[in-house]
Amino acid sequence: MRKIPLRKCVATFEQLPKKELLRIVRSKDGNVSIDLTGRQNGRGAYIKKSLDALKIAKKTKALEKALQCQIDESLYDEIEKVITQ
Repeated sequence: MRKIPLRKCVATFEQLPKKELLRIVRSKDGNVSIDLTGRQNGRGAYIKKSLDALKIAKKTKALEKALQCQIDESLYDEIEKVITQ
């Protein structure tokens, strides 16, 4: 049996398998993007693939705190598109 990697959602603080989460990454040059592969270099933060978790993250600025940078509103729109697909 293989070990399933768990990560914590920055919005809901739930420990979930990595595949159920969406990784947001800040690269060294400060660009923030969605990491669909889960392997990009940079500081990463995980968020549960649900609109409720996204709403909590927006309200509490959880992603901004985790990534230690300002996040543009357009990134939240991109995350919403990825979640609803």
